Formats: sequence, structure tokens, C-alpha cells
Amino acid sequence: MPRPLGELEDAVMTRVWKWNRPVTVREVLEDLQQERSIAYTTVMTVLDNLHQKGWVRREAEGRAYRYEAVSTRAAYAAALMNDAWSHSDNAAAALVAFFGMMSPEQREALHDAVRVVRVPETAGSENRAEENRTQENRADENGDEKLAYENRRDENGAHENPAASPDGAGR
Repeated sequence: MPRPLGELEDAVMTRVWKWNRPVTVREVLEDLQQERSIAYTTVMTVLDNLHQKGWVRREAEGRAYRYEAVSTRAAYAAALMNDAWSHSDNAAAALVAFFGMMSPEQREALHDAVRVVRVPETAGSENRAEENRTQENRADENGDEKLAYENRRDENGAHENPAASPDGAGR
């Protein structure tokens, strides 16, 4: 599982990700030196460590190497979130707590991401799903548990747990 990058590793990887091309130790060094005093050998060691950990690949160019990211920053962040989530003993509670920490902009990004990964079978099913969500929200707001329950159906149109229907009759 991915281990969070240290501060200097993150600073180096930020440049590698931002430039999105093979980079030399010298290029990273010169950019880092605009923010802090740092030695060539330190940057070289960090890039070598990142290579050993599998974060970058390298290709010899003369007497030096060019380093390139193996994956994107987004993939790195996703791997960290997945790893943290997998260590929770209550995944739903962890997600609720995480969502509670999000800014409005982050929640909007999450909403957009869910729309991207949701693959409707047909345009009609997407419209029906949206209509059901709207009815469900109205029913929940009005306290109509039976209507809300009727709108919660699986893809086949059957209740997820027929024995637990509000009228107790089951289906």
C-alpha cells in the first residue's frame, strides 16, 4: 500500500507531476532552490529513493538520469484515500466523517466525480433514476416513509428487502 510521501519527496514529486515530462536532478534542484537552500546530492538521493519506491522511472542520458512519474498525482491521492479507508472498521462512518470535513468545493467535485463514474444503462434509465431520487427526496421531506420505500428499488424493480416493507406484507 502507498505510504504518504515525506515533505521533500512531495516537493520533488510535485515538480515531476506538474512538468509532466522526464526531468533531470538539475532541473528539480534549480526550481527547489527558488524556495529553499538545498544541495544537488539531496535532490539526487530523493529522486533515487522515489525510483526505488516505484514512484518514478528513470532512463540514463549520458552520465545523468531523466526521471518521469509512474502515475499521476490524482492516482497517488486516490491510493492514499483507498488505503486509509480500507483500514476503517466502519467504512460508511469513515465516509460520512470524511464528507463532513469537505469544503463546499470539494463536495461539488465529489458530486461531479460520482456523475462521471455512474454509467447508466440507457438514457431512459438515467431519467427514471433522477425522477425516483426527486420523488424520494420529496417523500423524505414530507415524512412519507411508504412512498420513500416504494421509490427505493433495485435495478430489477424488486425491493431490496421485501420482508421489511413498511406495510409488513413483503412481496
